[in-house]
Amino acid sequence: MSILPCMKRGFTLIELLVVISIISILASIVMVSMSGARDKARDARLKGDLSQVRTLAVLIEDDNNSFALTCASSSSLGAPGTNYATQLATIQGDIEGQGSTTTCYATTGSYCISVELLSIGMPTSDNYCVDSDGIAGATATACVGSATGCNGQAL
Repeated sequence: MSILPCMKRGFTLIELLVVISIISILASIVMVSMSGARDKARDARLKGDLSQVRTLAVLIEDDNNSFALTCASSSSLGAPGTNYATQLATIQGDIEGQGSTTTCYATTGSYCISVELLSIGMPTSDNYCVDSDGIAGATATACVGSATGCNGQAL
């Protein structure tokens, strides 16, 4: 016969509350750090979209001897009548789906296309720009016309 008292196995309420509070603090730290990663991922996707637009612009110029059909207007890609209007419209939809805007200018001999980046904390590079000179990169301002490239230089 055992003289030792019967001990209950388990955790006390205080121990459970401490563990829950530690887990919730760690979860909140992870959530805060992940919000910046989401914006950076969107920006990477926008840059990828413009990389595809650069390729399509060269194909459009090759087919038509002009970049003019690359833009439907100053705020959208893909003028009707080009073989690549569907692809450009799909890319335009993806850009808008990410919450960004497009600035697009194209003439016979040049183009300049930019999108607004979403990441916060980059005050000197709020836009990503590609142009017919082959320049692609972050810029402070959006394209202002087809005769002006990403860095403000004449095309």
